[in-house]
Amino acid sequence: MNFSSKSGLEPGGKTRIQRQKRSEIFEAALDVFSEAGLRGATLDQIATRAGLSKPNVVYYFDSKEAIYRDLLEALLDIWIDPLRQISPEGEPVAEILAYVHRKLAMSKDMPRESRLFATEMIQNAPRISEVLQGDLKALVDEKAALIEGWIADGRVAPLDARHLIFSIWATTQHYADFDVQVRGVLGPAHEASRFDEAHAFLTTLYTRMLTP
Repeated sequence: MNFSSKSGLEPGGKTRIQRQKRSEIFEAALDVFSEAGLRGATLDQIATRAGLSKPNVVYYFDSKEAIYRDLLEALLDIWIDPLRQISPEGEPVAEILAYVHRKLAMSKDMPRESRLFATEMIQNAPRISEVLQGDLKALVDEKAALIEGWIADGRVAPLDARHLIFSIWATTQHYADFDVQVRGVLGPAHEASRFDEAHAFLTTLYTRMLTP
C-alpha cells in the first residue's frame, strides 16, 4: 500500500523523515492488524515490526487506535475506487467484467488490506459505519442505477444490480480473505496459477450471467 501524501495519511507540514517514519509505522501496523486485528495488536508489536522503539511510535501516534483509524480511512477510499471506475460510456458487460478484474487484482496485490477491511466488517464496522451507510451506499446506488439502465435497454441480462455488486465483492475478496483455505484446497500445484485460474473462471461466470 502506498502511504504517500496522496493517500490522505500525511498531513501538511511534515518533514521527509517524519513522512518516512509514519510510512514505516503504517506498513508495520498493516501487517500486525491484518494478522491479529485491533484487539490483538499492541503498540509493542507494531514498533518491533517497524524496527522502531515504542516511544518513537508514540511520538507519531498516541495509540494503536489512532493508527488503525487512519489505515481504515485510507483503505476505504482505495477499496471504493474500482467501483467508481465503472463508466456509463463503456460497453456494459465489459465495464462490469473490468470491475471484477480490478477487484481480483486487489485481492492478489493487497491481501493484508483486504483482511483488515474484512475484520472490521466482522466486528460490525464500528469505526466506519457512517461511511458504509453514506458514501459507499451512495456510490452503490449510483452504479446500481447505471446497471439497471443497461438492463432496461437490453444490454445486460435481467438481475438484481445490488446483489450483483455484492457477489463481485464476495467472489473476488474471497481469494485474499480466505487465502489459506484456497491454497489448502487447491494444493501446491496451483500455488502460482490460482489467480490466473480465478480470473478465467470469474470471467466466464460473469460473462454468462451478464450477457443478454
